[in-house]
Amino acid sequence: MTATTASIPAPGVPLAAPPLASRREHLVRAADHLWRVQDSRDHVLGHLRVVADPLGLRYRAERLHLATGGFRLIGEFWRADDAVDALRHC
Repeated sequence: MTATTASIPAPGVPLAAPPLASRREHLVRAADHLWRVQDSRDHVLGHLRVVADPLGLRYRAERLHLATGGFRLIGEFWRADDAVDALRHC
């Protein structure tokens, strides 16, 4: 096994929620590699998705588009906190 494949999560294997520095938001699991980002009033700000990259794990900030039932990419980041910040300020 190479170092590149060791960091890529196996499909269907749930990851632990990434820790957040901010206490203003918390994560609620929505799928194996997907969490809802909720504020202190439990309002959903968006979603945080973990994706594999040859250099490690990336964190995508996404918003659900109800009309199409798909996700809209807000941004992709190396740190979960940066993705949550993007959802907070978007």
